[in-house]
Amino acid sequence: MQDIPALKTSSKTGTVVPQKGLREGDHDFLDAVLRLDLKLAAFDCDGTLWGGDAGEGFFRWEIERGLISEDIAKRVQARHADYRKGLVDEDTMCGEMVTLHAGLADADLATAAEEFISAHIVPNFFPAMLELVQQLQTRGCEIWAVSSSNQWVVREGVRHFGIPPERVLSAEVFIENGRITDRLVRVPSGPGKPQALHDVVGRTPDAAFGNSKWDADMLAAAKTGFAVNPSAELEQAARANGWTIYFPLT
Repeated sequence: MQDIPALKTSSKTGTVVPQKGLREGDHDFLDAVLRLDLKLAAFDCDGTLWGGDAGEGFFRWEIERGLISEDIAKRVQARHADYRKGLVDEDTMCGEMVTLHAGLADADLATAAEEFISAHIVPNFFPAMLELVQQLQTRGCEIWAVSSSNQWVVREGVRHFGIPPERVLSAEVFIENGRITDRLVRVPSGPGKPQALHDVVGRTPDAAFGNSKWDADMLAAAKTGFAVNPSAELEQAARANGWTIYFPLT
């Protein structure tokens, strides 16, 4: 098995570009996907394009940096503890993780997300997934990122993959006069993922890629499903539905 070398950043585009030296299994996976000649593909982000949970990680990073008030931090931490116990549902928690920024400047959050992603998420990109997304785009495939993490970290993370912000469906709030509001646009998680694609894109994806049970509905709605680095629950669903299972490495 070959080592996967470090990623580098293109000075021209500011996006991360993959290096040579992917594993044999990575090439097999890439070839299998590219042979499908996809025209429209949807990708989850956390755990699918990169390792870790960018939304939760950003929240903890914000607290450390003092970007949100102590009162808000304590309140959301308590809510997140209840979420872990099953007392707060997924959609509600994901919504609160974005609305907690109400009143802050949109531009400031974008700048903070850029710093966070560069330091904590870029090193965890899956090189084979980076290669896949960029090859699909070169071949004319329309790529959408669909994630329940907040709009700032998702947009910044997928920017390195060459996915523009207008093709991001994330946990999003309305922005008014440059300020973040507490009014949700959407929270695409579980059934909300294919619903968001239906509402915004209006077409069925040729393929969908995800890693957790919250992506199962999106994979089922697509013509072809790919379980990438799947949780136990999604792996079970993938085997039952005949979806391809793939485990990338950072």
